[in-house]
Amino acid sequence: MCLPAAQADFAPYFYDNGPYSYNGNLALFSLSEDTAVGTQIYRLNGTDPEGQEVRYGLSFDPGSKEYFSVDSKSGNITLVEKLDREKQDSIDVLVSITDGQSKVVERVTIFVMDANDEKPEFQNMPAIIDVLETTESGISIYKVEAVDRDTGSGGSVTYYLQSAQSTLFAIDRHSGVLRVKSGEMLDYEKAKTHFVIVIAKDGGGSFNGKEQFMSSSATLTINVIDAQDTLPSFIGTPYFGYVYEISVPGSEIFTVEARDGDVGNPNPVRYSFDDGDDGFFSINKTSGCITLLTLPIYLKREIFNIKVRASEVSPEGRLMDYEVTTVVIRVVDLNNNPPTFYGENGPQSTFELTMYEHPPEGEILRGLKITVNDSDQGANAKFNLRLIGPGRMLRVVPQTVLNEAQVTILVEDSAAMDYEKYHFLTYKLLAVEIDTPEKFSATADIVIHLLDTNDNAPKFSSDYYIARIPENSPGGSNVVTVTAFDPDSGPWGEVKYSIYGSGAELFLIKPDSGIIYTQPWASLDAEVRSKYNFYVKAEDTEGKYNLAEVFVTVLDLNDHSPAFYDNFLEKTMVIGAPVKIEAVDDDAEVPNNVIEYAIMKAEPENNIFDINADTGEIMLKSYIKSMAIIQNITKKRDCTWSLVVQARDRGHPSLTTTAVIKIDITEATQLKGGPLGSFLMQNRNKPLQILGMLAGIISLMIIVTVLISTATFMRNKKSNRILPNRRVKRRPKTQHTWLFKNPLKRPERNEQKFKVKEEEREPEVIVENVNHNNNAGRILRQWPPPPPPCAPPPAFCLPVERQWVIPTVSATVAPKPLKKAVVTRQDSVSKALVSELKMRLEQKRKPDH
Repeated sequence: MCLPAAQADFAPYFYDNGPYSYNGNLALFSLSEDTAVGTQIYRLNGTDPEGQEVRYGLSFDPGSKEYFSVDSKSGNITLVEKLDREKQDSIDVLVSITDGQSKVVERVTIFVMDANDEKPEFQNMPAIIDVLETTESGISIYKVEAVDRDTGSGGSVTYYLQSAQSTLFAIDRHSGVLRVKSGEMLDYEKAKTHFVIVIAKDGGGSFNGKEQFMSSSATLTINVIDAQDTLPSFIGTPYFGYVYEISVPGSEIFTVEARDGDVGNPNPVRYSFDDGDDGFFSINKTSGCITLLTLPIYLKREIFNIKVRASEVSPEGRLMDYEVTTVVIRVVDLNNNPPTFYGENGPQSTFELTMYEHPPEGEILRGLKITVNDSDQGANAKFNLRLIGPGRMLRVVPQTVLNEAQVTILVEDSAAMDYEKYHFLTYKLLAVEIDTPEKFSATADIVIHLLDTNDNAPKFSSDYYIARIPENSPGGSNVVTVTAFDPDSGPWGEVKYSIYGSGAELFLIKPDSGIIYTQPWASLDAEVRSKYNFYVKAEDTEGKYNLAEVFVTVLDLNDHSPAFYDNFLEKTMVIGAPVKIEAVDDDAEVPNNVIEYAIMKAEPENNIFDINADTGEIMLKSYIKSMAIIQNITKKRDCTWSLVVQARDRGHPSLTTTAVIKIDITEATQLKGGPLGSFLMQNRNKPLQILGMLAGIISLMIIVTVLISTATFMRNKKSNRILPNRRVKRRPKTQHTWLFKNPLKRPERNEQKFKVKEEEREPEVIVENVNHNNNAGRILRQWPPPPPPCAPPPAFCLPVERQWVIPTVSATVAPKPLKKAVVTRQDSVSKALVSELKMRLEQKRKPDH
């Protein structure tokens, strides 16, 4: 038996794709240090000669940081640690490939490429240096050094000064050498220290895919070293000294002080006078203290201008540079005297004056003789004057005084000086020094007693008074009390009252108390006049007065009963249409003149009619539609009813009146006479419209007759012939004409009630439409069949003095009743005349009764 030969196994291997390839065995691979952690940076790529599946591996030397991880199947390598070229610029990695039986391991080096992620770092900053103030410009005083660990342009450094325009220094941008700027000099006396901020900036480079520049800053402190090049200077100028009246020889007047301008290494200073002391003063050469050599009374001037010199002394004792200043010494008086007020007899603290109130503005209070004085001199004798007191009634002149002045008090506000507010005024006159530290002052009391004048008119407690009084109040009844006050004193404050005006004729007023009451004979009637207004006058003893207006309302009482136009009325009612009664109440106001209607009794049947309580419309019950229903209810053929109707007003207490209403009930019938009859029916309650229509027809007939006659005359004149007489044909009997009958004669049939003979003249009547639901607006109406004839009314229904009545469908024609008098607003004079006439008429009636 023969065994088969063993099959050879070859090791896997990596592809070599070149140094710039991103797959293979990582040979010569480089990576930027700003690559983000988690980035896939490479893919290991290899094969097995036998075609076996390969696996990849990655490892590091012991103790080395593991920067990468690999997917064994795909060979993808991922960055897992942050790179930093400045710490490690290359990384050694062991990469492996295996087919399960053989494994190949290779060592590769990954190069870390630079990114511009480092700032320049100063090597010798911050620093402090000393520079002599006499250093010339352009000389190097310091060299700045900074290092950037980046490579390429990111590692190059240039230098700048912050706020280079405002500094005394300049820096070489490449070498970092710092110099005093050309044309500038250091000055110890101006600035002892300078702080220079130096900025080091790299050349820029890529970082995270963007161009980036990085910089650092540091401070260089430069101390300026002083040199002897400055004159001495005086401190605290200008200088002022004072010699007082109590000064003695040897008194210190003032001390000057000077210092060497070279404060870094100053020289001592010596003092001396140059000019102006006149031998009255001396100065200590080392301390600068100026003293007085004589008594103040021997000083010849008030002001001395002394020139003082301050000189530097060298270490060898030689006088060097110097400076001169002026010391002003003033001879002044001491402020040892306060201001003082004087009267006619010497110093005085209280001044009194009596005067009338409200003097003219600007007037001088001549009764006050005041002088003020301060015996000091100069500024110590300068003071202000002012008045302290109620308001600004007075002012003082002058307001500023030097040494002495006559004080004048002027009236500033005349109206405020009112006796009714102030019986006397108390002011403080104050003198206060202006420029002295002591501020000495003095005061004086000014008391002004005011005398009263009649400067006020009486004033009412109100501009108007409103009063109400019931009508029919007896004469002499109180109406209202007015009050006025005059604040003046004595007789000037006494007030007298009077009234006047067109509405005042029924009223009187008590002159002393202001009580307004009615005339003894006055009778107030709200129905005649309900409003009165007049003026009341309050006057003092000198004729000063004020006015107020009085409004008097006469309250209506329920003193009139409702009144029907007639206590016995006759109405004709058509079934389906109401008839209306009306009563009036002469009271002036609601509810006294508001009337309610009620049926108290009806014969022969009580339950036939309803009445509208507000309008007075009487109507049949809604279920009564024909005469047959009425006859069936009453079992009578009589069509005439007597009703007792009550009219009640809504006043308190309520008043009532009754009237007897006789109602003839009929059914509607067609009016004869064609269109003219229809027109009369429609306008039965409008007599003026009927008369107007008749007048128009007559006028039209006259015009037509005149035109025909004129035309006939002209034609006959032209033809010179006379026409024969023409016969006039009368209208046939069927033509509808106006027929007037005696209204007292009752027609036999209902439809003949509307035929009236033309020859009979009726008295002037006014038709009042009492049916608000009639058919006057319609041209034609089909009336129901005429009702059966009714028995004539009883004889008592036609008295001799019966009103003239023309029966209509739903109204009656009667003489116009007297209407309620309408009270109109007239002028005040007319109202007064009406009231007076009414009064006289009432007085005349009383004797007649």
